[in-house]
Amino acid sequence: MTRWLVLTSLALLIAFQPGCQTGGIPQLNAVDRVAANERAAAIAAEPLGDYWIARRWWTRGTRFWGYVRRPQQKWSDAKLVMMYEGHKHTPDRLSEETSSGAAHGFDHNYEYNMWGEFSGAEIYDPNSDMILPEFVLRDYQLISSNPGYLFRPDERYLPTALPPLYPGHGQ
Repeated sequence: MTRWLVLTSLALLIAFQPGCQTGGIPQLNAVDRVAANERAAAIAAEPLGDYWIARRWWTRGTRFWGYVRRPQQKWSDAKLVMMYEGHKHTPDRLSEETSSGAAHGFDHNYEYNMWGEFSGAEIYDPNSDMILPEFVLRDYQLISSNPGYLFRPDERYLPTALPPLYPGHGQ
């Protein structure tokens, strides 16, 4: 009963947010609002635990890995990270180009359960000109190779750029 109440309250809270635009963020249409409500309910239902949920975000030329968040945390609160692979290689650890056609970043937008911790170090990625937190990867498990959108149902992927609204960078 309590879980149902929490999920229903969360869905209602999202559904009845003011319709005005704030900070230049466009309002979602009715179909996308339904998708956003479903995503919020799914995130709220994630089991808590000592693990992370990670989404690979490959952007051509950069060396960051993607986004990491705790269970039940919104993607907008996730951190864009650099990966430390001294204990375990990331799932996409391939050459930049291979004869098979698979290449570094082949797993763009895949979602994983990850185990590890933030080292406290900040790493500079000269290709994106960003200083990002370092995540020490211990292990991972694929959740989905097609989990859908990351931040907004109406976002469009450009392999040369981050989404226009990504967390932690004042947008």
